[in-house]
Formats: sequence, C-alpha cells, structure tokens
Amino acid sequence: MKKILAIAACAALGLGVSAYAANPFSDVSTDDWAYQAVSDLSDQGVVEGYPDGTFKGEKNMTRYELAQIIARLMAKEDQLNAEQRATLDKLSGEYADELANLGVRVGNLEKKVGNITWFGDARMRYKEKYTKDADGKLTGDTTGVWDGRMRINVKAQVNDSTYVRGRLVQNMDFKAADDGSTSMNVLYVHHQFGDNASVDLGKSFLTLGQTALFVDDVLDGVQGTFGNSKLALNAGFGRINAWEADGFDGKDLAFARVIGKSGRFAYDAGYMTLTGKGDQGTWWGAGLTAGITDDLDVFGDYYQNTDAKGDPALWTAGIGYGHYAAKKPGTWRLTAQYVKDEKGAYRGAASTFTAFPLNVTENKYDTHFWLVNGDVMLAKNVRLHGEYAFDVSTNSDVDLDDTFTVSLNYNF
Repeated sequence: MKKILAIAACAALGLGVSAYAANPFSDVSTDDWAYQAVSDLSDQGVVEGYPDGTFKGEKNMTRYELAQIIARLMAKEDQLNAEQRATLDKLSGEYADELANLGVRVGNLEKKVGNITWFGDARMRYKEKYTKDADGKLTGDTTGVWDGRMRINVKAQVNDSTYVRGRLVQNMDFKAADDGSTSMNVLYVHHQFGDNASVDLGKSFLTLGQTALFVDDVLDGVQGTFGNSKLALNAGFGRINAWEADGFDGKDLAFARVIGKSGRFAYDAGYMTLTGKGDQGTWWGAGLTAGITDDLDVFGDYYQNTDAKGDPALWTAGIGYGHYAAKKPGTWRLTAQYVKDEKGAYRGAASTFTAFPLNVTENKYDTHFWLVNGDVMLAKNVRLHGEYAFDVSTNSDVDLDDTFTVSLNYNF
C-alpha cells in the first residue's frame, strides 16, 4: 500500500483535524489531496517522516511502518467512538505480530471488540467413577464417563473502575442421548475502589484453600476484598445454590479469609459458616504452599467442621515439581499428595480436587487416598491433564479399585 493512502485511511478513524497544523514535510505541499491528513497526524505524533525532513508518500509502506502508526493510534484509543475502536481493533489484529515486536499489547488478541473482551476454555475428558447399587451403597466397581465442557467468558468494561463479567457453560455427556445443557453460571459486577479495595455483587467465583478445596463454586451474594497480592482480606455472604444436590438443606453462607504471599510462601486462613435446616457446618482452616526451589514446592490444606459430630476434618499434603504455562509448549508440572476426608467434614472429596472422579462420599463415608496429578503443554494453549488415585479406602468395607482421569484442555 502506498504510504499516502495508508495515512489517509488512518486519518479517517476520526482523531480530529487541526486547522493550525503546520506543514511538517518538505515534499508535501498544501495542494496535495492528503495534505490535511498528513499534517494533522504528524501534529498529533501519529506519523513521522525521514531524517531529511521528507515524507515520501508515494513509497510503499512496510507492515512494520504501518504497525508503528497503529501503535500510536492505540495510545489515543480513548478519543475514538465504538465504531472507530472496532476498526482499530481489526487493524491491530491484522498486524499483531509486528505490534508484538514493538512491545505493544494488542487488545484483539484477547478477543476485544470495543470495551468487551471474550475468552474461555474447553475440555474433552474420560474419567472413571465408582458405581452404587439401588440403595446408594458402593459396589466397588467403576464405570467410564466420556464428557465435554465449554466455558465462554465475557467481560464488559463499564468505566475505569467497574466491569461486568458473565460465563456461559455447556456440559455434555457424549454417551448420553441428549445434547447437554447450557447455562450462565456466573454473572457479577465488579467495583474497584482505588488500588486496594473491591466489591463483587451477583454470582461470583468462590475459591478456598491452596489446593482449591472449593473448586469453581459460585456465591450468589456479595464479597469484598481489601489489600493486595502480599496480604488481603476477603469476606462475603450469600447462598451456594449448587450445594443443594450435595445434601445440604441450608445454603446461606458467610465467610472470611486472609490470603497472601511472602517470598516463596503463599498462604490463606479462613472461616465460613453454612446455616439452614438441620446441622450444616462451621469450618475453620488454613493452607500453605512453600517453594523449596524455583521448581520444587510443598503444599497442604486443613479444614475442620466444628459443628459436625466428632469435628471431622478434610486435609491434604503434597509435593509438586515444575510449572506449566499456557503459552509455552513443553512446560509441565507433576504433583503427588495424600487426601483424607472424614465423614461430615465436607460435601465430599469427589469434587474438591480438580477433576478427580471419586464421587463416592457425599458426607456418608470416611475417605482417604493417594493422588498423582500431571500436566503438560502439548502446544500453545493445549494442555494434557491426567490424574491417578490409588490405595482408595472408605469405612464402607468395600474394596475399591484405583481410578483415573485424562483430559485435553484448550484455552482461547
């Protein structure tokens, strides 16, 4: 593309025209058809000429030169309307590689259109789970399950301190006759108050513990955070409607926890109480991850239900080696841990550790087992994940087989 045509197109994005912009280049006269666009964008610092003071508008422009102009336009994005931002996003996506070489973060790489960002993940998984008889008792046998899941997140920036986030989830059992179900299981508004305080209102994420004791749970209510990555207080209250299927009649939840990092250490300590009909629970606990070296770490969690008979506890301790990164093929991580979940401690270790398919406790059994996890990045944003549980025991007097799961996970 001729340089003069590219400049005219960029000027059409609508950054405004200055009637007082001086002639910046010796080879661009006031009679040239693109004079106003060239002089105005030069006055705003969007285009630059050559050291000899010329513009050379008839010269073919390289992709790298146009990327430099796009980068300067991106710095002025707040002056554009929604349509102009969409055009700029398309240009930034087309010249993403050149912009990356310039050290510019391209919004289009995150599926950004105007002030809306799209991102998500998908999973294809095979897992084994234990079967039960007609009375709900363990048989000791396992059955295979093929399933898939896609989650699509959308984040809409309302202003500098507020955004809205939602997540659509599609779950599918490939061996079943139906096509699965789709729902929006997350929808909340995030308000930021300065650098160290924020509030989430709606259906927001809830995670507890270093090993994610509460995996991907959603709190229907409000939670706030005060602090930073080194030390923060997180507290909230609301309902956990998803727990109804796990045997809890009451679902009103209040919680508070302290989370932080210091050097090679990451820690949290928390309290939560679940109220409603019957004995629900009050949990106290803490977790710690300690980096021994850059690649080797140890971790553990301990949480106890002080309202249940015998004060049952759920705890785990393990060791991990390596780190995987979504953008770096060939990176990997391997962990091994011991898990003990006493009857009544929690709704069951089945859903507390990543995708582990025990599905056996539901507050009915004491359960303990060894668990090995492995992850490796096969390609950019493509991760192979595997789990193997062995020496699995409960107080049901049923001899349980080892179980495993393997999945391919995709980020986009």
